[in-house]
Amino acid sequence: MAVRIGSGVSTQPDARVGAIEAAGAAREALQGAPADLAVVFASGTHLAAPEATLEGVKEALMPRHLVGCGAGGVLGAGRELEEGTAAVVWAAALQEAQVATFHARATSEDGAIEGLPDLPNGSATILLPDPYSFPTDRALAELRDLAPGVPVIGGISSARTLDGSSALFLGEEVVSSGAVGIRLGGVEVLPCVSQGAAPVGPELTITSADGHLIHELAGVPALTKVREVVATLPSHERALVAQGLLVGIVIEGGKPEYSQGDFLVRGMLGADPSTGAIAVGASIEPGQVIQLHARDAESADRDLNEALGLRRAALGDRRAAGALCFTCNGRGRDMFGVPDHDARALESRLDGAPAAGFFAAGEIGPVGGENFLHGFTATVAIFAS
Repeated sequence: MAVRIGSGVSTQPDARVGAIEAAGAAREALQGAPADLAVVFASGTHLAAPEATLEGVKEALMPRHLVGCGAGGVLGAGRELEEGTAAVVWAAALQEAQVATFHARATSEDGAIEGLPDLPNGSATILLPDPYSFPTDRALAELRDLAPGVPVIGGISSARTLDGSSALFLGEEVVSSGAVGIRLGGVEVLPCVSQGAAPVGPELTITSADGHLIHELAGVPALTKVREVVATLPSHERALVAQGLLVGIVIEGGKPEYSQGDFLVRGMLGADPSTGAIAVGASIEPGQVIQLHARDAESADRDLNEALGLRRAALGDRRAAGALCFTCNGRGRDMFGVPDHDARALESRLDGAPAAGFFAAGEIGPVGGENFLHGFTATVAIFAS
């Protein structure tokens, strides 16, 4: 039996009814195969009674495993529902694949993380953290040490229950803190990270740095060099930079040239005119290469379509069975000026494969073989048939 995936979306205001409707649509695509896994994202009135949502999914789908979270908006079936009430249910029949759900949490005593999955020989992990109670960066570092090279894809929950509690879903329970996720083995998952920013200006080598501070670029005080680069940009690129300057850090060096997928994009947090140092949102080292970046809808559109096209080509004669997408809550209509941008790109580039996801408060995915927490990206887990 081939991998089968289905998804369904409902905007019914009644949590249980909406969940049954969405789960029922997902079930139909499985063609009678049992649901090994369900992933649920819910917004609006579902967050007043998330237990009812989970009950509805169980009634309609009876999945062996379930994870999910509350969302400010969801996407599925080629649509993006950025506000209001909606539920999307993504269901998969995964043949002989290994599927294990988990609940990870930071202990109060020493901040250690408990419950992270055992990853050796795993093909991918889907991670859905709560933004307030879970140290995502630290967890990614621990997962890197546990299993280098295993992709972690996901997004930070972007909505809580109406009483202010965490809205993480695990089986039939609403989990109050930490992170929930799925460890997958024996199924091919292609990760995709599409940046929402465009590189501008030349590549620059860091010649002096300490922690998050860049002291020198190409032997010149960093702030001086940044000002020089910005002054020489074409007018349209200066206009983009004026909306917020970002720094793209090359993760895997040694290439003759770098493209968007080679950079970890981070914000420029500040500068010290007295020393010429600039602060960025990542630890950096001398010898690394950076390039200034700016948020750009046109570049983000091109990058997502190209990245999805490359993954589709990598499948060869096979098709994409389905995909999970975690898109930044700063994208959507506000960024692209039109509705449904990322959802339509998924539908087009993956030949209509069932896709579901949500607007996240931070996106997780690999760059240069290492997993990072991102912003303004769309990260996608593409399941091979």
